[in-house]
Amino acid sequence: MRMTLKALAILFCTTLGVSSVQAQSTAFTLSIDGFSDGDDIPVRFSQAAQGALPGGGTSPAMHWENAPAGTQSFVVNMMDLDFAPNRGTHTQVHWVVWNIPGSAMGLEENQPQGDMLPNGATQISATGRVYRGPGAGAAGPKHHYLFEVYALDTTLSVMAADDPIATREAVLAAMQGHVLGKSVYMGMFRRPQ
Repeated sequence: MRMTLKALAILFCTTLGVSSVQAQSTAFTLSIDGFSDGDDIPVRFSQAAQGALPGGGTSPAMHWENAPAGTQSFVVNMMDLDFAPNRGTHTQVHWVVWNIPGSAMGLEENQPQGDMLPNGATQISATGRVYRGPGAGAAGPKHHYLFEVYALDTTLSVMAADDPIATREAVLAAMQGHVLGKSVYMGMFRRPQ
């Protein structure tokens, strides 16, 4: 009789007295204040918010838990999956933040603009050194905005360049072989009519 890996894992957890729900509760997870995973992103976190600078917005509070042992830093990557800048294959860079300290459990709402955040992390977006909120037009379909957080076993020696796509590619390349865990969160957005 052949057993699947999942059946073996359940048997192992049951033998140890741990339910599969308890075993899954230690997963590295990302949550974002203000909207549920897969739901609409509130206007206040977008470029359409009252008082938002062009290409700006208020960053949402992000929280993660159960970071893998040995985490030295985190990387946050936010992108618009439905927009291809410069008619290319890359996605829009809405926010890349790297070298977030390994002791951090998230990012507070409304992170300031500038090369470096208060926690020492570096940031970039298509707008510059600032969070770029969702900005999909009112006339089209809702866009999918993906938020990723990576736990790394190192810090990255990457400097922000003028090209945000090139910078994101450099960050992702430097992460290769150092990712201990990853969690994602999705939001939808279209400007109000």
